[in-house]
Amino acid sequence: MTQRRRRSLALLTSGVLALPLLAGCGAGEDEGGPVAAGQDIAATARDRVADGGVLRWAVDTLPETLNTFQADADGTTSRIAGAVLPQLFRLDDKGRPVADPDYLEKAEIVAREPKQVVLYKLNQQAVWSDGREIGAADFVAQWRALNGKDSAYWTARNAGYDRIEKIERGKTDLEVKVTFAKPYTDWRSLFSPLYPKQVTGTPEAFNEGARGALKVTAGPFNLGTIDKKTGTAALTRNARWWGRPAKLDSLVLTAVPRAERPAALAAGRVDLAEVDRTGADRIALAHRDAGDPGGAHGPGASVTAAEATLSWAVAHGADENRAREEQENRARNADAAKKYADEQAALRAFTVRKSLEPAYTQLAMNGASGPLSDERVRRAVARAIDRKALAETVLKPLGLPAKPVGSHLALAGQRAYADNSDALGGQDTQAAQALLADAGWHRGGKIKEPAAKAGPGGEDGAAKDDGKTPAGPGTGNDGLYIVGQDDRNGDDKPAGAGRARAGSPGDHLMHGGLRRAGMLPAEASLPEGLYAPDGELADADRSAPGTEAGRPSPVLAPAPLAAQQERALLAQAAKVVDDAKRAAAARDGEEGAEAKDPADAKDPAAKDPAAKDPAQAPAKASPAPAAPAKQNRAGAPLAKDGKPLTLRFVLPSGPGSEALRTVGERISQMLQKVGIQTELTKVADESFFKDHIASGQYDLALYSWPATAYPATDARPIFAKPAPAADGSLLVEQNYTRVGTDHIDQLFDQALGELDEEQSRELIRKADARIWAAAGSIPLYQRPELVAVKTNLVNAGAFGLGTPRFQDIGWKKPDAPAGKNKK
Repeated sequence: MTQRRRRSLALLTSGVLALPLLAGCGAGEDEGGPVAAGQDIAATARDRVADGGVLRWAVDTLPETLNTFQADADGTTSRIAGAVLPQLFRLDDKGRPVADPDYLEKAEIVAREPKQVVLYKLNQQAVWSDGREIGAADFVAQWRALNGKDSAYWTARNAGYDRIEKIERGKTDLEVKVTFAKPYTDWRSLFSPLYPKQVTGTPEAFNEGARGALKVTAGPFNLGTIDKKTGTAALTRNARWWGRPAKLDSLVLTAVPRAERPAALAAGRVDLAEVDRTGADRIALAHRDAGDPGGAHGPGASVTAAEATLSWAVAHGADENRAREEQENRARNADAAKKYADEQAALRAFTVRKSLEPAYTQLAMNGASGPLSDERVRRAVARAIDRKALAETVLKPLGLPAKPVGSHLALAGQRAYADNSDALGGQDTQAAQALLADAGWHRGGKIKEPAAKAGPGGEDGAAKDDGKTPAGPGTGNDGLYIVGQDDRNGDDKPAGAGRARAGSPGDHLMHGGLRRAGMLPAEASLPEGLYAPDGELADADRSAPGTEAGRPSPVLAPAPLAAQQERALLAQAAKVVDDAKRAAAARDGEEGAEAKDPADAKDPAAKDPAAKDPAQAPAKASPAPAAPAKQNRAGAPLAKDGKPLTLRFVLPSGPGSEALRTVGERISQMLQKVGIQTELTKVADESFFKDHIASGQYDLALYSWPATAYPATDARPIFAKPAPAADGSLLVEQNYTRVGTDHIDQLFDQALGELDEEQSRELIRKADARIWAAAGSIPLYQRPELVAVKTNLVNAGAFGLGTPRFQDIGWKKPDAPAGKNKK
C-alpha cells in the first residue's frame, strides 16, 4: 500500500460542497495544460516569520500506530511522520516528487542495463536524533521489512520494495546503491518516510515498537508526549536538526471532531483546522456581520415577531406551569444565542484558506452482477450524467476551477493528467437511450409482480424489510426510496446496516489500508472522503433570487398561507394576554375587566381579533398542506424480461454526508430522464464502505479516491481486473466496481517497468482511456479543501497537491510602524 492507499477512509464517505459566502482564490495554467488550483497557505519568507510559539492543529483522531507501513495507520500517522522522519522526496504544489535537499544531495538512475541501479547521495549532515548518521543500514532494514519475503513483518504493502534485488553501500558512507531485479518507474516513492533501523530491523520492533512511540527521529521536529486523555500529540523543535530550524517551538496535534471545530477555534483550543462548509460559513458570516455577531443567524434568528410575541405572552400568562416552562426555554435560548454571538466574535480572528484536495469524487458502478454487468448499461448511465453541471454546482460558488475531472489517474496540474473522457463521451440523452435500447431495455414492457410483497412494518408504518423486495411505490428497504416511481424525498432516519459477507474482499483494507499521508478524515466529514475525508450543500441553490448576500431566504409557506399563520400566532398571543388580564382582575376581586379599557368597548375586535378577521382565530387557522409527492413525468419505466431497470444507489446517512446525498439525488434525477429508476439507500456511515462497497452490495455509489504522484504503482490495484481465488471468491484488490480488462492490466504493467518517464506517463494516459471506455467509475469533481487558520499564521492552510514544510510554518512578525525606518 503506497501513500495513496494510506489516505483516510473518510474520503470514501464524504465530500465538500458549495460555500457561497467565501471568495475565490487564484488558479493558474501549467504550461498550457489544464487549470489547477494552487496552494492557499499565506506563503511568507522565513525572515518575516517570528521565531517561537505554539501551533495547535486539529486532527480527527490520535494515531493507533506511528508506523505508516501498518494497516491501521491513518492521516495523523502520516502527518507526524512528515514532521519527524526523513522524506527523501516531497511533493511540490503541483503534486510532483522533488528531492528534499535536507536529506539528499542527489538521487538518480546510474544504470539501466542489465539492471536498473539508483544511487542516493545523502546530505553529509543528516543524522538521527541519537547522533548516528543516516545510511545504507537504514535502507537495508526497511527493504527487508517491506519486500514481502518475511511474513513475520505485519506490513500493509510491499509495492516497489519487492522489485529490489540488493542494497549496498556506495563509495562512501554517504552513498547508497539500490539495484532492482525488475525496472521500476516509481522508484522515487520508496524510502519516504525512512525509518531508523531500530524500527525496521526486527519483526518485533516493526510490529510493536513504533506503535506508540518513536525513540529515534530525524526531522525538524521530535515526537514529544502523546496524551490520550487530552487527545493531543506534541511535536517539539529538534535541537539536532541540521537544516533551517523550525520556526515554531512546538506543534500540538489536537483531536477534534469536525462538528466541534468552530467552537474549538473560537475557544482557542486550536489555531488551524480543516472545516466543513458549515464551519467555513460561520467564519465568513463572522466577518460579514462584525457589528452584529449572530444577530441575523444562529440560535433564534428564524423566530418570527409573532412567535416571539406568543413566547413572551405564554411566559407571562396565567398558566403558571406553562409560564415556568416557557421562561426556562427562553433562558436556555438566550444563553445559546449569547454563546453563539461570543463564538462569532472570536471567529473573526480566523480566515478560511481554500484550494482543491488531491482527491476526486466518483460515481462507482458495480459491474459484478445485475443490469450494470452489461457495459452498454454502464455507458448509458455515464452518458446520462451532466458532469459539468455537477462540478459547477460544487466548485463554482467557491471561485475554484469548475471543470469536471477528466482522468482517473491524475489531477489537473500533474504531469500525467490528460482529459481522456472522450473515450466514453459526454452527456447525451439520446445516446444513453440508444445504448439502453440496444441492451434490450424498452419502455412500456410488461413488468412482472414480485412473488411476495413486503407487509406492514413497525409503528411508523414503514414496510417490513425482508431484504428482497421494495417496500412499496417510492420507498424501499434500508432507508431507501425509489426515484422514478414516486420520486419522493426519503426521510432522514438512520438506515439499517447491511450485512457483510465473511471474509469480504477488501475487509483488511478497511482498517487503515486506504489511509494516506496528509489527509484528514471528514467524518463531519471527509469525512475525505473522499475525504469526508472530507461540508455540505443544504440548499438546492444558495445563490437563487430572493437571497441576501448569498444567505438563503427560507420559504415557510406560500405567501397567503404564511400571512394567515402569522395572524393566527398573533391571535394566540392576544388571547394569552387577555386571559392573563382576566385572571389578574379576578384575583383583585374586580369583575368586568373589559370595562377598564374604553378601547375594548369601542372596538370588540381589540379583545377578539377573530371578530375583525376570522382568519386570525387560532382554532380556525388552516393547517399547512402536506407537500405533494413529485410525480414521475418520464413516462413508463424501462423494462426487460418483465423486470424494471432499477439500480440500488447506496449513500451514507451520517450528518457529515449531506454532500453525497445531495449529489446522489441530482444524479438520480438525471438518470430518471432516460428511464433509469434508482433506489436511494441511506446506510450508516460505519457500514457504508465495509458492508456495501467492499462487499459489493450496491449498484451505484459515491466515494472519493486520492490523487497520487505514482499512478503506475498506486492506481493499478484500484482498476485491476478481478481474479477468482482458490476458494471460489473474487479477488478484487481495491477494484470495488469489479470492472477491469486484461488490456488495462497490461498497460499498467508496461508503465510500471518503463524507465523513460514520458513514455511511462503516455502508457498511463492510455490506461486511463481504457478505464473510461469500460465505464466502471465516472470521475465527477475534485474535492474542495477548506481550512480555517488564524489570520497571522503563515505558510500553512490549504496545501492542495503539495506537502507541508513544517519548519517554515509559524506566526507572522508584526508589521513595522510606518516611518520607523525612515531617516
